Amino acid sequence: MLVRITDESELPLYAQIAASLREDIAAGRLSPGAALPPARELAAGLEINVHTVLRAYQLLRDEGLIDLKRRRGAVVTPAAGAMAELRADVTALVERAVQLGLSGAALAALVASAVPVPGTAAESAGASA
Repeated sequence: MLVRITDESELPLYAQIAASLREDIAAGRLSPGAALPPARELAAGLEINVHTVLRAYQLLRDEGLIDLKRRRGAVVTPAAGAMAELRADVTALVERAVQLGLSGAALAALVASAVPVPGTAAESAGASA
């Protein structure tokens, strides 16, 4: 696993770290159950503050992609397998949207609108399907 960050990016360092790990998860390079490097170790390797790495890990935890456990560290969750499985479908969807002239923002809005809101009838219908 290689975490990629650059000073030239407009993204904050924690977001770059999260994006790099998210890409490894989506590509299947990090599978469910895989342990991420300890935050201190990764921070030392990247020559950044440990809190920056912890913020990236917390972001991925909030997305459901990793679990943070005391004494065990950061571990990739089973959701990572689903993400890797969907990668081909998402790539095909993006390619089709480009063919149709749909912008990235419009496609993102379309996908966001398709996600059921917890506690709504749409979520209940999706759960029973």
